[in-house]
Amino acid sequence: MKYYLVAGEASGDLHGANLMKALKTEDAHANFRFFGGDLMQRQGGTLVQHYSTMAYMGFAEVLMNIRTIMRNMKNCKHDIAAWQPDVLILIDFPGFNLKIAEFAQTIGLKVCFYISPKVWAWNQKRVHKIKRVVNHLFCILPFEVAFYQQFGMKVDYVGNPLLDAIAAFTPDPHFIENNNFDNKKIIALLPGSRKQEISRLLPEMLSVAKKFTEYQFVIAGAPSFSANYYQQYIGKSNVPVIFNGTYDLLHHAHAAIVASGTAVLETALFNVPQVAVYKAHQFMVTVARMFLKIKYITLVNLIMDKLVIKELIQEDCNTDTISAELERLMRGSYREAMLNDYEELDSKMGQPGASAKTAKLIIGYL
Repeated sequence: MKYYLVAGEASGDLHGANLMKALKTEDAHANFRFFGGDLMQRQGGTLVQHYSTMAYMGFAEVLMNIRTIMRNMKNCKHDIAAWQPDVLILIDFPGFNLKIAEFAQTIGLKVCFYISPKVWAWNQKRVHKIKRVVNHLFCILPFEVAFYQQFGMKVDYVGNPLLDAIAAFTPDPHFIENNNFDNKKIIALLPGSRKQEISRLLPEMLSVAKKFTEYQFVIAGAPSFSANYYQQYIGKSNVPVIFNGTYDLLHHAHAAIVASGTAVLETALFNVPQVAVYKAHQFMVTVARMFLKIKYITLVNLIMDKLVIKELIQEDCNTDTISAELERLMRGSYREAMLNDYEELDSKMGQPGASAKTAKLIIGYL
């Protein structure tokens, strides 16, 4: 069968690649065409557009790049219509993908949405649109099933695909020596995969390094950027950047400073004590604070329904606050309490197999 997938950011590329691998196991004649990234491309098929040209964060950035976004959307619709897949699989990225889903319904395509839009966080009226334009919705967070039931919508809970990715990970035994790291404990810096995230968060993360000279800081680089791009922020601090090695970095990390997003959950699943940080355009944050219907912004805290990880947002994300939280994470009862909460998180998350389960369900529905 012909599968058209649309992923618009790094996490979607990861989950899309694992889903493609699972689909090939179920369908020996699977044919792929997609918007995605390097990981999806390794699974075969045709990459139409790379996600690095698509992801914009915040109202202001979206507004400034609206022409590019509209052009990307037009190209995506045209390509889908021309290829006529058996099914359209949309992966997260709801601002873009729900519009693509709406278009797909007008040309009679089946639409599967993998990784539910976070409509439970704000603008819950979007559920009605999802009911109208999505044929099958696959959720990856335990509390989402009950949320959609409130609206009379049946969804499939498949578990979390991050568990698949982590289960498939094999640590590189030469990671430390190949990167010329010394014997100091590592503090991992995960500043996100978008330009806006990196430009706002990485300088704050790096400003902490001079206060923790007994540790070595290492940046997890996004594959869509070069080492030269990061150098403008690193300057004379000489903090190294490693690419395509985030899981190896987390495997060795003693603690981490992480941009709020999927990476916070990944870091927790690697049992690395962390502080979550977030900065956006002030207007975007003001609007979000008015309309958000959730107590926390990180997935770990939402799943656990309590404050496990400190969230330093906007004005609270600065050198002093990050340093103070990082100091608490280094040792003692605070660190142990977070690690104990991670054990409970593991239990709530369940077992790997989301990709395989989703693939079976998609083919079964077709």
